Amino acid sequence: MATDIVRIGRALLSVSDKTGLADLARALRPFEIELLSTGGTAAALNAAGFAVVDVAQITGFPEMMDGRLKTLHPRVHGGLLAVRSEPAHQAAMIANDIAPIDLLIVNLYPFEATLKQGASFDDRIENIDVGGPAMIRAAAKNHADVAVIVDVDDYSALIDELKRNQGMTSLAFRRRMAQKAFARVAAYDAAISNWLAQEIDEPAPKWRAVGGVLHPSFGALRYGENPQQRAALYLTAERRPGVATARQIQGKELSYNNINDSDAAYELIAEFDPAEKAAVAIIKHANPCGVAIGETLLEAYEKALSSDPVSAFGGVVALNRRLDAAAAQKIVEIFVEVIIAPAADDEALSILATKKNLRLMLAGSLPDPRAPTVTARTVSGGLLVQDRDNGVLEEGALKVVTKRGPTASELADLRFAWAVAKHVKSNAIVYARDGATVGVGAGQMSRVDSAHLAARKAEEAAEMAGWPEPRTRGSVVASDAFFPFPDGVIATIEAGATAVIQPGGSVRDADAIAVANEADVAMVFTGMRHFRH
Repeated sequence: MATDIVRIGRALLSVSDKTGLADLARALRPFEIELLSTGGTAAALNAAGFAVVDVAQITGFPEMMDGRLKTLHPRVHGGLLAVRSEPAHQAAMIANDIAPIDLLIVNLYPFEATLKQGASFDDRIENIDVGGPAMIRAAAKNHADVAVIVDVDDYSALIDELKRNQGMTSLAFRRRMAQKAFARVAAYDAAISNWLAQEIDEPAPKWRAVGGVLHPSFGALRYGENPQQRAALYLTAERRPGVATARQIQGKELSYNNINDSDAAYELIAEFDPAEKAAVAIIKHANPCGVAIGETLLEAYEKALSSDPVSAFGGVVALNRRLDAAAAQKIVEIFVEVIIAPAADDEALSILATKKNLRLMLAGSLPDPRAPTVTARTVSGGLLVQDRDNGVLEEGALKVVTKRGPTASELADLRFAWAVAKHVKSNAIVYARDGATVGVGAGQMSRVDSAHLAARKAEEAAEMAGWPEPRTRGSVVASDAFFPFPDGVIATIEAGATAVIQPGGSVRDADAIAVANEADVAMVFTGMRHFRH
């Protein structure tokens, strides 16, 4: 039976991260706790003036094999695993000269950091901790008698607990730390196993682990998509810049929906090389309501905003270049929830500072749209995992299937529209003209409905701007998947599209091509679809 209050007589410290180590040892001193330690940790404590017993003195074996072997010994694990109230365990301890260890303080080799730093294969292998996870699991399993600390941030909580209980720990504290310990090991092993799966190009390993650490800044969110849902943001070992790795410079606390929309916006904007064109995307409910490219961010933003100025209100704005003052000044003219960019000029920061609730996220760099990474989502009773959609149009990949091929300007807009359609919820229809979306239809059950919705959005934008006609007249159109019937193509032609880009592959492709030919509309096939559910 678990004892509520347990006195700490001996503690084993073995840490990779030495942050706060000396202060911790100093705080433990008044409780007369014997300190055991290993290698580098023992050296650091000795250098700080603390007396420690090296684990090698306990085990009778020196550290060996470049430090791979030091704590894997019955006198260490017996001290952690022995149930204090079990007579047989006590007898085994006495018979084998095993003393109890009441507190374990371990943080692991920085494997996740080696992934993010792009270390070599061999360096990553050497940063896989073995003894640390083994001790953590032993102590966490035996938390009825042993306290385990795996997080530097919990040092203060440990000291408060010892002060409150005069050198003892409560069962509630030990159980809380045990939960964190098991989760830490699980996330650590998830990072290793997922990395190895990628290294050997294994798309469907029999066991798949997903783990992360609570984001240090955003962390536990106020709620999820709705107030009745609890939510939190976790960081994984993945090397991919975005909202999760960005710095929040100003503004209110990010919500679940802010994070989701910002991720969608930043992934979309990464499709456009900042060295070629400035690009801006305005996102609402994870769908783009306006996307554009231009010579400057200001030009791109104004074009994107004109696509659907009504939906842009309260949206997320993503930029592929350093935010400058001209763009910042224009963006703050309407209510925006979040701006996310690689960086921002000082003058832009000053302008945004006048909008104290506006959240500004700086991600440092753009994610690589071609990178072979993995995404995951839960389903009832399972985890659905797939490769990220990193498909991009290569030169020469397009197949002209109509009598008339696209003009140079149409081809440029077709490529642009296709890149945007990849990030629109299916069924997706995107009209584009002069490097800007002019109508977006997202998430409809029928592709024809998406075509009509996008055209209506264009008509509304034209009315607001006082244009003589909607900008779908003379536009091109992208469809994320093939047209199952020619009625979808007819709808886009009626809206004014002069060229169409779509995957092809329908049994009725010939009907769609015939409709395009009859209207002198160019059509190209990509041979690739971009469903997004």
